[in-house]
Amino acid sequence: MIQKLGAQRLIYRAQISNLVKAGLIDQAVHVFDEMTQSNCRVFSIDYNRFIGVLIRHSRFDLVQFYYQQMHPLGFSLTPFTYSRFISGLCEVKNFNLINILLDNMDKLGYLPDIWAFNIYLNLLFHENRIDLALEVFHKMVSKGREPDVVTYTIVIDGLCKAKEFDKAVQAWEHMIENGIKPDNKACAALVVGLCGDGKVDLAYELTVGAMKGKVEFGVLIYNALISGFCRIGRIRRAMAIKSFMKRNGCEPDLVTYNAILNYYCDEVMLDEAEKLVMEMESCGIEPDVYSYNQLLKGLCNSNQLDKAYLFMVKKMEAKGLRDKVSYNTVIEAFCKGGQTRRAYKLFEEMRRRGIELDVVTFTILIKAFLREGSSAIAEKLLNQMRGMNLSPDRILYTTIIDCLCKSREIGMAYDVFLDMVEQGIIPDVISYNALINGLCKSSRVSEAMHLYEEMQIRGAHPDEVTFKLLIGGLVQEKKLELACRLWDQMMEKGFTLDKTVSAALIEAIHLQDAANK
Repeated sequence: MIQKLGAQRLIYRAQISNLVKAGLIDQAVHVFDEMTQSNCRVFSIDYNRFIGVLIRHSRFDLVQFYYQQMHPLGFSLTPFTYSRFISGLCEVKNFNLINILLDNMDKLGYLPDIWAFNIYLNLLFHENRIDLALEVFHKMVSKGREPDVVTYTIVIDGLCKAKEFDKAVQAWEHMIENGIKPDNKACAALVVGLCGDGKVDLAYELTVGAMKGKVEFGVLIYNALISGFCRIGRIRRAMAIKSFMKRNGCEPDLVTYNAILNYYCDEVMLDEAEKLVMEMESCGIEPDVYSYNQLLKGLCNSNQLDKAYLFMVKKMEAKGLRDKVSYNTVIEAFCKGGQTRRAYKLFEEMRRRGIELDVVTFTILIKAFLREGSSAIAEKLLNQMRGMNLSPDRILYTTIIDCLCKSREIGMAYDVFLDMVEQGIIPDVISYNALINGLCKSSRVSEAMHLYEEMQIRGAHPDEVTFKLLIGGLVQEKKLELACRLWDQMMEKGFTLDKTVSAALIEAIHLQDAANK
């Protein structure tokens, strides 16, 4: 009898195996249920194997069902199956069940394997559950799950993305202290994160500076450092890293050259920019649309507007590299140079050529026409924009508010501000400052103060400009006591009042004191 049941069990196992290989999972489930309800004995290994199959096919509802079914039978998953289950649940972000599994593993004295540990950590950081991720990390390490370089890379990358740079550096140092050698991915996570926050020297010091000769750095690391040094104006250091990477067998790529090209064009170093493009081409790297748009920007920044226009319509068009960014760059340059009619013609050319118009295009033109008092054209552009199903964004609303305030059209500016709020666009501090500036200059400081209170309720924190505008307006209206209170609030927030406004306030106080004697 026992032999007969044992043979029957083998038959069931073979049937399930064949069905799984054929991809017939639902039929395999039916056979497994038939086996568990038969007289033949089912073992823990049967549940583990079949649950493993269901995990691979993402049938987590059934996995949970059989997991709950096996417990009263005195069976448990193996650490391997638990780890695969947790890894699978991370795909569907079932945090509640993951926590239950971790608790059950803890009771059995099990730990997830390094694969499941890393997948779960990565999910927590990706979902911005930073505190829980760090808690899980420290708890697992304390229980004996040794982290590897992938674990530390996940932690460092997650902390950098959460702007927790001090903790990221601590994790890096902890990894080094534990004798784990960083690889290129770990270095890249730290360098990209720190450089993104302007901590370029620290990024260089911890990686290239300290690990030179120990790690083969990839182009991503070098590009992050070069771009970072360019952003903070240290072109010599950027060029030194470019030379260093070549000496170490890592050739600069298009991203490398574009980062340096961006710096040269921002600083109107056009000769250097042209030489760099020639170097790119000699190395077999073809400049892309971003490269040419940088050169175009450089010509516009140097006020060579005719040359910029010809560069766009001849050289860039010939290469098929003219896009909406190119047009917007030249249109903005024309507007800044007082050539709004020429900018408008270019805008019409964009439409004729079928080049996509965006909110940026309309914002540039609307601002220019409002600034020169052509409100009818600005309104026409705004209506045209809406007719294209392009919704004004915060920048455009703020631009209109600012221009209207400078034209002393405070009522219209207020209406635009309210329309922005009604459209579900949350004003930022720049939006509030534009309207506060207009109200103060129109001797409507009480309304400006009301706006100051409102912005704080809405979560837009006043900045140095806000306080300067309000205190200046209060001084003009001789509301000195309120101005002094606001000055105190400003200092409490760590801001400093500029010399002109502070001198005006102090003088007004002295004059008031003299008049009261």
